[in-house]
Amino acid sequence: MNAEPLLQMTLRVEQDIFVVRQRGREVATALGLEHQDQVRIATALSEVARDLLRSVGGADVVFAIADTPDGRHHLRVDLIPVGPLPQGRYEPQSGAVARLVDTLTVVAPAGDTVVRMSRRIPATAQSLTPQGLEQLRAQLGQSAPGTAEEELAAQNSQLIAALDEVRTQRDELARLNEELEQTNRGVLALYHQLTDELEETNRGVVALYAELDDKSVQLRSASESKSRFLANVSHELRAPVTAIIGLARLLTDSASDPLTVEQERQVGLIRSSASDLLSLVNELLDLAKAESGRLEPNWTEVDLRALFGQLRGTLRALHTASEVDLVVEEPPTPATIRTDEMLLAQVLRNLLHNGLKFTARGEVRLRAERSGDSWRLVVSDTGAGIPAELQDRVFEEFYQVPGPSRVGGTGLGLPYARRLATLLGGTLELSSEVGRGSALTVTLPANGM
Repeated sequence: MNAEPLLQMTLRVEQDIFVVRQRGREVATALGLEHQDQVRIATALSEVARDLLRSVGGADVVFAIADTPDGRHHLRVDLIPVGPLPQGRYEPQSGAVARLVDTLTVVAPAGDTVVRMSRRIPATAQSLTPQGLEQLRAQLGQSAPGTAEEELAAQNSQLIAALDEVRTQRDELARLNEELEQTNRGVLALYHQLTDELEETNRGVVALYAELDDKSVQLRSASESKSRFLANVSHELRAPVTAIIGLARLLTDSASDPLTVEQERQVGLIRSSASDLLSLVNELLDLAKAESGRLEPNWTEVDLRALFGQLRGTLRALHTASEVDLVVEEPPTPATIRTDEMLLAQVLRNLLHNGLKFTARGEVRLRAERSGDSWRLVVSDTGAGIPAELQDRVFEEFYQVPGPSRVGGTGLGLPYARRLATLLGGTLELSSEVGRGSALTVTLPANGM
């Protein structure tokens, strides 16, 4: 650290303590330090000078400008004791002295023990060029030190100013404390208000959850009651309906007494109505089983070619409309899927039967596509199609699309098919366009759940 000396003086008698203090304040003033820093430097100098005068008999005092590697300038004061320091150390009598300056240390440059203190010079200080330093030295050399009485008066003035500033700061601190207390009271009141509101909200949430639990129990009970009702009614209706169909078949049997044309027509109507009623009862029973959760898939390896062949033969035997072709394509090989064969056959049978029922002319087609780890089974038809706004509703129970294409049925086929597809770990989706037909796609994992 380079240093440029500004002023030197000696400290030998009590009177010199006042001179050192005065000179320190003058140097700090000349360098542009703030008033508070001037007082700090002067006070620290007087305390250190008094300690050295009492302990070693005095010191030589050197005021200098020192610069640091980062380009900052400091006012440095070296007090070189005239005698050795006790144990080579210096501890000020007042512990507050070290807080008045930036540094207060004992150094030993060139073998001499020196008590050194420093204070950073603000960047707004006067120019510290060589010419500026020469002017500063000349200015300090021309100034004459004042008397002890003058220094005491200046010191008293500084003390009064410091006390006044302390009082002002104390009053400001009291005002801030009062504002803080008011703020704290407001925050505390707001906290209590929010706590009360939160507790009230929590009570409402708890009550709402309790109500939702009650509703959930009621809905579950209602659903179970509906499933039991459907199962019981369906079971009770199947026997008499089957009996009616059997009696109608006996009446039209060739071994029975011959019937008139009108009687044959009436018996045919009875048999047809009973068959429709049996179909409705079976669908209700299947839906009740699915909703009750009693359906458990039997996972096996299923050959889609055999399953498609069975569907082709079964539905062609039931299919009588000459203007509609039923096409069941051969699935690509290898055509194996891990699923429940009976449930999958029921899904595809429902979809094919639904397509045949709502298609007046054209075709109903079943095809299979392998896509990665999934199978896509698509049943398409050339029927009237379903409007976009009604495509979600066809999966609602007992709903049928209104219009001239509406035929007999319960509206349970598609909802039941979707439930079974979900049970098998897949999905059932509908795409349709009015006048162009519909396509129902069952997507199932190839390796089961």
